[in-house]
Amino acid sequence: MSGKLYLVDASLYVFRAWHSMPPDFTDVDGWPVNAVHGFARFLLELLERENPRHIAVAFDESLETSFRNQLYPPYKANREPAPEELKRQFSLCRQFAESLGLAVLRDNHYEADDLIGTLLARQRAKGFHGVIVSADKDLSQLLHDGDEQWDYARQQRWNAAGVKERYGVHAHQVADFLGLAGDAIDNIPGVPGIGAKTAAALLEHFGSLDALLERLAELPFLRGIRGAATHAKKLAEHREAALMSRQLATIALDAPLPDDIGDAARRRGDSAALNDLLEFLRAGPMTKRRAQEQLR
Repeated sequence: MSGKLYLVDASLYVFRAWHSMPPDFTDVDGWPVNAVHGFARFLLELLERENPRHIAVAFDESLETSFRNQLYPPYKANREPAPEELKRQFSLCRQFAESLGLAVLRDNHYEADDLIGTLLARQRAKGFHGVIVSADKDLSQLLHDGDEQWDYARQQRWNAAGVKERYGVHAHQVADFLGLAGDAIDNIPGVPGIGAKTAAALLEHFGSLDALLERLAELPFLRGIRGAATHAKKLAEHREAALMSRQLATIALDAPLPDDIGDAARRRGDSAALNDLLEFLRAGPMTKRRAQEQLR
């Protein structure tokens, strides 16, 4: 078996819908469901456009309980907790995907990135190539030859070779890059004073974070990198922070997956459950028709 495996970073699109859709969408109980309506539109459009045979939709449920929080408690601590109005909608988004017969991934200890990475690694061994539907640069580290990442909102696609053009480093260097430069969005510290351009230049010369740290004595004499001696001192002082930051940024490939995930082939959806959910969401006739057309 081989083919394309679509891997959707669902939470990104739920949040995008939450911020972009008007708040006047409410369910039969009067609760806001704008994020659900926006996510449903995105997912239906993706299914109509690509007609994927193999697809998994991954959700983040470990914002405060990830193994990364145990390693570094401030990880993602800079993010505001999701309001109750949004938390409730995540559950409805999962129900929508499940009722369409799509594989849904979630775990309290591993993030959506880890679930995506684990499933892709497993299926790559069986001849599949991944299509990662997400704008998140962290996920670019998963790209191998034949894989693709797709920023759906901007309609931009890139493969493993295209990572260098976008971020200044190769796909296999992304975690090392974040170990050096850090990531303010996820509250990954990196090495103080080393920004994205310097991190990319260091990896261009040394190849990896490990090689850089092993050959740190060479750095002060390296031409072409402004402040090389200062950077060498910072790296010596913050060596452990760099290694920890890389660990935080490295996507796990051994996360637990559902026992029945198989190759994430689309299954026959549940028409009754889908209809009940859409009635509860007070969805319009066009959304109902489009959703029912996706059942197999």
